[in-house]
Amino acid sequence: MIILVLNCGSSSIKYQLFEMSDGHKLLAKGLLERIGLVDSILTHKPTDGEPYKVINDIPDHTTGINLVMAALTNPKHGVIKDVNQITAVGHRVVNGGEKYKDSILVDNEVKRQIEVNIELAPLHNPANLKGILSVEKLIPGVPQVAVFDTSFHQTMPDYAYMYALPYEYYEKYKIRKYGYHGTSHKFVANKAAKLLGKDVKDLKIITCHLGNGASITAIHSGRSIDTSMGFTPVDGLIMGTRTGEIDAGVLIYIADKEHLNVTGVNNLINKKSGMVGISGLSSDMRDLEVAAAEGNEKALLALNMYAYKVKKFIGSYVAVLNGLDLLVFTGGVGENDHKMRAMICSDMESLGINFDFEANNGVRGKDKVLSKPDSRATVMCITTDEEFVIAADTKYIVEHQTI
Repeated sequence: MIILVLNCGSSSIKYQLFEMSDGHKLLAKGLLERIGLVDSILTHKPTDGEPYKVINDIPDHTTGINLVMAALTNPKHGVIKDVNQITAVGHRVVNGGEKYKDSILVDNEVKRQIEVNIELAPLHNPANLKGILSVEKLIPGVPQVAVFDTSFHQTMPDYAYMYALPYEYYEKYKIRKYGYHGTSHKFVANKAAKLLGKDVKDLKIITCHLGNGASITAIHSGRSIDTSMGFTPVDGLIMGTRTGEIDAGVLIYIADKEHLNVTGVNNLINKKSGMVGISGLSSDMRDLEVAAAEGNEKALLALNMYAYKVKKFIGSYVAVLNGLDLLVFTGGVGENDHKMRAMICSDMESLGINFDFEANNGVRGKDKVLSKPDSRATVMCITTDEEFVIAADTKYIVEHQTI
């Protein structure tokens, strides 16, 4: 069974092609950037071949996915002979609302609900839907599966996901915490437990997906019981360009002083804040660490604020879980930035964490235990693979469900 996984953004398409018949094998992956702009770039990487790039003007997602199909079937760089060899297509969909607690085979009702939830994820759901509609045009009849970022967090209790607003806003507009990065949190929790030879249902786990977007999840008996992102992905931790949690009164005050409309406030909290806003330099952790080492005080402040906020969420989730067995770091920063992991895990002995700074030093992009043998809670670096989770869900649903 050959499964194509698509992660469609507003101006980009990430893709991976898997052979899922016997175990799984990644056949190829790639990234198409600058959709709708001049000189769009497709970077295609066959697993057993040489990567290559195509530069072309790609006006829309259908044209872009058509270019992806051409790359996959290219006589020299492709990995399949014909697009009809693709058994199914799995899509990352950011927000499934309250309706979808699991991945699902796409039909007209699913497409309608994804469109309804555009209000909840205006930057992501439109592109996710475009990907589904484009595949319908290019490979008519191929089964498609929607895998929602929000599904894993639908097990949160109401007292964790509700906001202290008039209840009518939940009834009218479904204002509540949804949580995101669910596919990654679920995957790394299960992977870490398996590597330790334990059942995920027997563990109290905190997973830290740290990257340009970042979130933390408390997992009890394999189920999400709380997570840091909220109604939108802007809540919770400090991120590359997002504020994270903030006193709402601050936004009212700034909007009044700076004469900002709703669009202006949205740009402020999503694009101009976070690490780049504090430092005035960059949203990239690597740039900030170099600058901090050279004496840039604002870069150092941004790093200290980031580590402090992660540490504070970990502590609060230990309280929510009533203990901690396993702390997992994943994502671009979580997997690759040993300095940030060390900042976060310093002085955490009261939570049962005896961090092994020597074992942590230099660890990038691999699965490894980062705590000492006598640590009550195990700390691990775990590489995430959201695309494989989407492929696995797609395979299962196509084999077990029909529209």
